[in-house]
Amino acid sequence: MARRVLILIEGASNTLLSVQAAQRLGLHPIALAADPTQYDYFAAEGVEAIRVDTDNLDELIRECSRLRVTYDIAGIVGFPNPSESVNATVGKLCRYFDLPGPNPTSIQRCCDKFTQRQLLAEAGVPLPAYRVAANATEVESSAAEIGLPVIVKPAVGSGSSGVRLCRNVNELAEHTTHLLGGKHIWRSSPRILVEEFAQGPHYSIDIMGNEVVGIGALDFCRPPHFVYREFTYPAVLADDKHNRIADVSLSCLRALGLGWGPTNVELRWTKRGPVVIEVNPRLPGSPAPQLVQLAYGVDLVTEHIKLVIGDEWNLRGSNSQTAVARWLVADRDGTLDWIGGDSRAAAVSGVAEVKFYVGPKTPIVRKGDCRDCIGHVIAASPSPARTKAILQRAVDLIDWSIIPFPAEKEQSASPHLHTSAQVKSDDRQT
Repeated sequence: MARRVLILIEGASNTLLSVQAAQRLGLHPIALAADPTQYDYFAAEGVEAIRVDTDNLDELIRECSRLRVTYDIAGIVGFPNPSESVNATVGKLCRYFDLPGPNPTSIQRCCDKFTQRQLLAEAGVPLPAYRVAANATEVESSAAEIGLPVIVKPAVGSGSSGVRLCRNVNELAEHTTHLLGGKHIWRSSPRILVEEFAQGPHYSIDIMGNEVVGIGALDFCRPPHFVYREFTYPAVLADDKHNRIADVSLSCLRALGLGWGPTNVELRWTKRGPVVIEVNPRLPGSPAPQLVQLAYGVDLVTEHIKLVIGDEWNLRGSNSQTAVARWLVADRDGTLDWIGGDSRAAAVSGVAEVKFYVGPKTPIVRKGDCRDCIGHVIAASPSPARTKAILQRAVDLIDWSIIPFPAEKEQSASPHLHTSAQVKSDDRQT
């Protein structure tokens, strides 16, 4: 009998959760990546890696066809957290090989935030006021129509890349120049989304199929950028708010033709209730799946793979905890001289994970998006207050030092030492 395999199509840097879940389900993981050498844990985890141009659908079809001669391909997924465009490719591959998978047309519509908003608006889903612009003049007029402050971001993108809160005309002009002046990489003709700044608590809703699994509260660092700071599951919500958030989230699926597999909805609770910020037809990025498992007892990654290979999934939770992640955010540009304290932090009772994304001698150039995060700490306990206390104790044990780049050394001759006091100062200001 041919060996059952799970094909993983490269879409982001974190494949480990899917690899481990596949192996627990008795599947042999095979990763298709443009540069397999960047994933240093493939060998340790027993992953077969094949070099393929993952932007070329025909080449992916040829490689999967070749593998199917030897193996029983049980399913195809993107690496978590895969981009929406990769999920569209996965959907096309699944249809070609007659395997369970998402609707590629629905996913492609979601990739374009402007198209997504048009479809949501037509269905009556509450949204911020928005306009699309192709040049600086249109950005300026759109902001004038909506009224400052506004959010300005690329119509296609992820990870908060190029997203900024513009509070006045100077910030608006500065960010427009950044997006259109060659610093931002566009894969197609530049289109900028200008939208009302929906003010209020930010929530992340995780859905599998048509069932809301969990709702988390997401906090960001100081504006004007939207760099992740802290993520809490479950969000503390009264029943009526929880139900309204769930109802609005499910209405997004109907409007966008989704409902197969995972969907992540982000919204803010404003003066007029829930307002949808965006819909992502994929699993949420790490560490959200770990938080959902700790808080609810549902392994989103494993249950998704079960769906992909045609097995019956189980979304019934068994846990009842508060799980919180705190991101470690670079506080200046320079070279990371050292970072430590992870073993001490991990030893704190109630800490579930301490992870550094970078190592010593890594250049740090802050972008004002998710790339500014250099690690995270996760804690969980039955009590929200206790979880927060555990998390803060662990974070206080972590330190790092960033040496300024040569051009900055005239102003700052000594390394910048991150301290727990700095963390607490940041907490007060965000």
